[in-house]
Amino acid sequence: MRMKFSARQIADILQGSVEGDPAIEINTISKIEEAKPGSLTFLANPKYTPHIYTTKASAVIVAADFKPEHQLEATLIRVADAYGSFATLLAYYEKLIKKEKSGREDPVFVHETASLGEQVYIGAFAYIGENVKIGNKVKLYPQVYIGDNVEIGDDTIIYQGARVYHDCKIGKACTIHAGVTIGSDGFGFAPQSEDEYMKVPQIGNVILEDKVEIGAGTTIDRATIGSTIIKRGVKLDNLIQIAHNVVIGENTVIAAQSGISGSTTIGKNCMIGGQVGIIGHLKIGDNVKIAAQSGVGKDLKDGEIVQGSPAFAVGEYKRAYVMFRKLPDLNQKLSEIEKQMNTIKAEKHE
Repeated sequence: MRMKFSARQIADILQGSVEGDPAIEINTISKIEEAKPGSLTFLANPKYTPHIYTTKASAVIVAADFKPEHQLEATLIRVADAYGSFATLLAYYEKLIKKEKSGREDPVFVHETASLGEQVYIGAFAYIGENVKIGNKVKLYPQVYIGDNVEIGDDTIIYQGARVYHDCKIGKACTIHAGVTIGSDGFGFAPQSEDEYMKVPQIGNVILEDKVEIGAGTTIDRATIGSTIIKRGVKLDNLIQIAHNVVIGENTVIAAQSGISGSTTIGKNCMIGGQVGIIGHLKIGDNVKIAAQSGVGKDLKDGEIVQGSPAFAVGEYKRAYVMFRKLPDLNQKLSEIEKQMNTIKAEKHE
């Protein structure tokens, strides 16, 4: 990515201060360990602190309370929150370079009963079904499918190839990335015999509240009855499966390749790592943290932090893991003790 700003201009955008040369020119953004002269980087994670003393970057965004232990070559831009400020800068730059899509490309299909707001963009080969309601400044990129009776709020963006099945509702300022499927049937089958299942009709829908972001390839199943609900501010990574009748609370974030089984309720402000599996009909409290690759098979209370499969308290998991790593040594010691005992027994019989 290319740009051209001075350190002073960047500091003004971020409401920060400059320590060093305010006129130094920045023309690109780089990782701190790979930066070259003319680039801007940031330091938010303490594990990368050693790199600030060797980086070739011309300027580094740091926290206001950062205290260097050695001499620095780079100009510092001090801000209240280094990571948040870096994100703000990227958003600012994106607006400068991103070409706003507008109008209607050809060919598209828009049913005559559909209602479109102002300044809506519809990309080529998009399909908009019966009685669809689309708000203002919505962007539907090429090959998006919008089923019958779907509602989409203002300022929502739906990227290439996403599918929104009938009767689903999407709030304002949502972002739905490529290949997402919203409203496919929940996994409901009733056993009829040893070799046959009857499909249970899935007649509910999916509701996304405002400011939800759904990563590429993620699937969210419609409810059997009622709604699968993704509440305001939720962020889902790529390749996640959300089953029927799941409810995910406000501002919860879930990393890639996780799966949430049917009718589980997850509280607000939770953090769920990658490849986590959660069985159905559970209640996960608010502010819960679940480490990557954990398997959750029971309810979790507010504020719990768990790890493992089956998942349990992270402190207990770490202590157990220490013992697990020692098992080969313990096994060897037991073998040696066993040999010694056998030798003693043999000597007694002589």
